[in-house]
Amino acid sequence: MKLQHLVLGSLPLLLLVGCLSALRTSGINLRTFIGCAVREFTFLAKKPGCKGLRITTDACWGRCQTWEKPVLEPPYIEAYHRVCTYNETKLVTVKLPRCAPNVDPFYTYPVAIRCDCDVCSTATTECETA
Repeated sequence: MKLQHLVLGSLPLLLLVGCLSALRTSGINLRTFIGCAVREFTFLAKKPGCKGLRITTDACWGRCQTWEKPVLEPPYIEAYHRVCTYNETKLVTVKLPRCAPNVDPFYTYPVAIRCDCDVCSTATTECETA
């Protein structure tokens, strides 16, 4: 798995952890907020052989409306599942500090430009299926 796929896949979890306090202070009620927004969060960028670097970036955060209903014919369910996901991003590369010899010191991560509720895309998100 390429590093940027790993980074992209971990962003939703990092985003949720990093954004909870930011949303509380902005006056948004997390229990009732429905939608998708670009929010600032901080994470620790690291890889084997290098020291970590604290990075503040923008990522997607939110909760989108979704539903399922049973139907009598196959596939026996009608589903409408959307997730808060990246609509537009740019990639940023930073140099990690104090890397061991023969270790690539560069770390690339996505910065959210625009986020929307949309069908989950495995190109930018880890999509779980039942």
